[in-house]
Amino acid sequence: MGGNIYGYIRVSAKEQNLDRQLLAMHEFGLVESKIYFDKQSGKDFERLGYQRLIKKLKPNDTLVISSIDRLGRNYEDILSQWRYITREKGAAIIVLDMPLLNTEKDRDLTGTLVSDIVLQLLSYVAQKERELIRQRQAEGIAATKLKGVRFGRPKLPTPENFAQIVKDWKSKRISINEAILKCGMSEATFYRRLKEADSDEKLS
Repeated sequence: MGGNIYGYIRVSAKEQNLDRQLLAMHEFGLVESKIYFDKQSGKDFERLGYQRLIKKLKPNDTLVISSIDRLGRNYEDILSQWRYITREKGAAIIVLDMPLLNTEKDRDLTGTLVSDIVLQLLSYVAQKERELIRQRQAEGIAATKLKGVRFGRPKLPTPENFAQIVKDWKSKRISINEAILKCGMSEATFYRRLKEADSDEKLS
């Protein structure tokens, strides 16, 4: 291996710990001073630890990650960043759980091309999985709605004496604040129920 070897580990939230990934880095032979980390979402690459690492990377250096999703969760961005590291920065990448993606052994054009093809295949599979999950969620929601299950907050019941409260309010015996307080609802909900009641009267 030529150049320096760095490790990068990430978890999505501050309350999660890095122990499992840190252990993998130690088993690989990396010391703490060569490991960069972030405790935040992988939705983009504007992470402090990652940006510090990228500035450190020089040609012939090697970046070690435990799995490809530690770089990020958006595979299109991961692919772009992968090419930036291997081509523009001239560094190699080792993915501990995916040996086919390792570019350290074959830094030539062929090795880079093979890694790119594998990564694009993974990106395609990941995208299809996300689409399938969204489709299943949509189908599940539709099926549940057909059974009469309502989503969101339950509708507040209209009080039995709503008509009398409205009558008192319209005759100015009580204020709007007193009316909505008696109904136990917001002013917007009060006017909406009033509109619904007026509509029902017109239809009846």
